[in-house]
Amino acid sequence: MSASEKPKVAVLMGSISDLDAMKEAVKVLEQFGVPYRVDVTSAHRTPERTVQVVREAEKDGVQVFIVGAGMAAHLAGAVAAQTTRPVLGVPMEGKLAGGLDALLSTVQMPRGIPVGTLAIGRSGAVNAALLACEILALTDEDLAWKLTQHREEMARAVEEASERLRQETGGQH
Repeated sequence: MSASEKPKVAVLMGSISDLDAMKEAVKVLEQFGVPYRVDVTSAHRTPERTVQVVREAEKDGVQVFIVGAGMAAHLAGAVAAQTTRPVLGVPMEGKLAGGLDALLSTVQMPRGIPVGTLAIGRSGAVNAALLACEILALTDEDLAWKLTQHREEMARAVEEASERLRQETGGQH
């Protein structure tokens, strides 16, 4: 992101240990040319900072929040409580049932404060970034075109893999 571009997406994580997974969201945003900002803030250890980060992000023009956290995974809910902009929660893998605790904490929000919840870990981070792009594409035709091209490329890759498999195995259509 160039310094002159205002961020459209905020990628937040509860701990630097979440960075490996959340980098996947950043890669997707970069691929689609979506300006973003990244912060670490904790719903429990730095609640005032969390409010400040959300307020600053909104002031900077952020339209969508992607929030990753593990264990209690309250960060996405804490962010959602401070904004009316879409919050996409990415539960992090953990020691308890592979992140099931974080998934349940992220998805079980009280009525009226929604968090769109994605898959656990890296796949969830990728899909959160793609969903953020889809949300932004509602008012950005160029981004909508890029998303369409991305889907077409994925379809071609599947077709090419199927053709290679048929050739290697002698299988028929």
